[in-house]
Amino acid sequence: MKGSNRSVEGRPLDDTALVERARNGDVNAYEALVQQYQELAFRVAFQVTGNAADAEDAAQEAFVNAYYALGRFRAGAPFRPWLLRIVANEARNRRRSAGRRAHLALRAATEQPSGDAAPSPEAAFLSAEQREGLLAAGNELPDDQRTVISLRYFVGLSEHETAEALGLPAGTVKSRTARALERLRESYG
Repeated sequence: MKGSNRSVEGRPLDDTALVERARNGDVNAYEALVQQYQELAFRVAFQVTGNAADAEDAAQEAFVNAYYALGRFRAGAPFRPWLLRIVANEARNRRRSAGRRAHLALRAATEQPSGDAAPSPEAAFLSAEQREGLLAAGNELPDDQRTVISLRYFVGLSEHETAEALGLPAGTVKSRTARALERLRESYG
């Protein structure tokens, strides 16, 4: 069935199949990928820009950029980290071009988990009052540390996915996470 995002057996196609179909010109397959990742892309962009309008624009532009870059996508590689790297880059470009320092609102990430994922144990444990204090302390972190903490603990990306999304080595993500957690312990108690 042309234009369908289902396989012959009726099961939804996975990212690999959808990407391959999109690379071969199936706009409906790419639309299925956009629908699957649009909320996560917005949340990642929001974590970087700190502004809903900028995040929405960055996510939309990232999907357009990703579509045109599909020819350079390595077949068989995971699509999600590749897309999130494009999203994060676009969001950083928007933040930089606006010439303002973004103060991330971690609340957006803690209020709604990604997809079908359950809230992280950290988010579920914190009371509203504790969360407010932690959010305030998190907003005092340097941008690079705040972004890593946001993506790891509030968006729920793995260390590897965070590294891919930000275009950083895994060791850099690990060290920024450690420094940020130490600063949070010192400032929040």
